[in-house]
Amino acid sequence: MRGTPLLSGIVATIAATLLAGCAPAEQSGPVVLAASSMQEGLGAAAEQWAGKGHERPALSFASSSAVARQVSEGAPADLVVTSDDRWIDWLDERGALSGEPLPLVANSLVVVAPVGAGGNESLADFAAAPEAGRLAIGEPDSVPAGEFARAALRSMGLWDALSSRLAPGENVRASLALVERGEAALGIVYASDAAASDAVEVVERIDPEAHPAIVYYVAMTKGSRHPDSRALMEFLTSPEGRGAIAAKGFSLP
Repeated sequence: MRGTPLLSGIVATIAATLLAGCAPAEQSGPVVLAASSMQEGLGAAAEQWAGKGHERPALSFASSSAVARQVSEGAPADLVVTSDDRWIDWLDERGALSGEPLPLVANSLVVVAPVGAGGNESLADFAAAPEAGRLAIGEPDSVPAGEFARAALRSMGLWDALSSRLAPGENVRASLALVERGEAALGIVYASDAAASDAVEVVERIDPEAHPAIVYYVAMTKGSRHPDSRALMEFLTSPEGRGAIAAKGFSLP
């Protein structure tokens, strides 16, 4: 016996819902967790990768310490990129990686000020003027950009004069934003971050000898399940992939 119109309608609705649930999910590329300073560089490389017919990677950015902890805690990620070897080694020691981490690109430190602000033209001048304001850097105890900045300030003999005037940020982009908004008179950021902003200008380039080498590393995670993960890592570390990243203010390691 055929059902009533009401019952038939209910059955049809349930069937449609089940069919929709069986429909294939929209495809997406590998998930990449990366240091915040890699936004423009990885974005450019991702566009080139997608231009070859691959699904565009899903990119997520935070400080190297934050992305490393996310990966160690099982966050769904296929690749991880850190701005130093400390956090990639930390992940490796915890068995969170698959295969050997590889160097990706390098960077350098610069001192930036808001565009048109005038005033101090060097860290030495800034340190000699206690009323000049605050210096934005990454959190020196956890953020690689802050650790490199602290090492540079110590090497330059300026740490004691400036350590009480710091405005630490949770990542290097937060430090850059403080300078962009005029909430810090100067900031120490990566050269790639300065290149990405129209609101700051470089007033000093820090001698690379004043701090450890700044080299980014990429690795596959132990939990990676995407079939394109290894191919994407090979692309990123190829001359073409590195070149796309380097064009955004980075250098080759």
